[in-house]
Amino acid sequence: MSRAERPVEVLRLEGLFRHIEQSRMAGVPILNPALRVQAVGFRPWNGYQLGVLITPWFMNLILLGGAENDRLAEQWPGEKISHAFPSGLYEFIVAEEPALAHNQGRYQACSLFSPMQPFDSQELAVATAREIMRGVMREENRSEVSTHSREIAEAWAGGDAPVTEAVAETTPLDEGPTLSERLEAPLTRRELLTGLS
Repeated sequence: MSRAERPVEVLRLEGLFRHIEQSRMAGVPILNPALRVQAVGFRPWNGYQLGVLITPWFMNLILLGGAENDRLAEQWPGEKISHAFPSGLYEFIVAEEPALAHNQGRYQACSLFSPMQPFDSQELAVATAREIMRGVMREENRSEVSTHSREIAEAWAGGDAPVTEAVAETTPLDEGPTLSERLEAPLTRRELLTGLS
């Protein structure tokens, strides 16, 4: 898709995060100098624009806009919203950048990678983002680790599961397999979505 064909909200998101990199993030050691800001794979989904935003400090699954009845502008930054994709239930956090000028600058982000030091090139980051976009829409990618913050916190507290390896399922948090049982599944999120072994 050429720049001219990309939705204006995606172009605005990409431009805004380039500005953030050069202003707010300038000189911050966490930045990976091999990477640049790039919006990858954005496409319409349930009234949103869904895609991956790569920056030198994070890679997030992003939802922009929403259907006419979307109440995102009424929600506070930091609130959590779950969305069901073919591969499972993903937890997004409401974020705000007033310069986006839609829904009072609010959008939704689901963290995939942060920091970005594992990526030694923009090409690898873009290829990973494209695989994530394909993987999110595949029903056969269900039944891995949750993207819900409570289970991620439990993994950090005592489990061996990296946050970036999580793929959600639709089982409620208090029911179904435990985190450790899910971790015994044959494929990790990274293996599933990026083909790494």
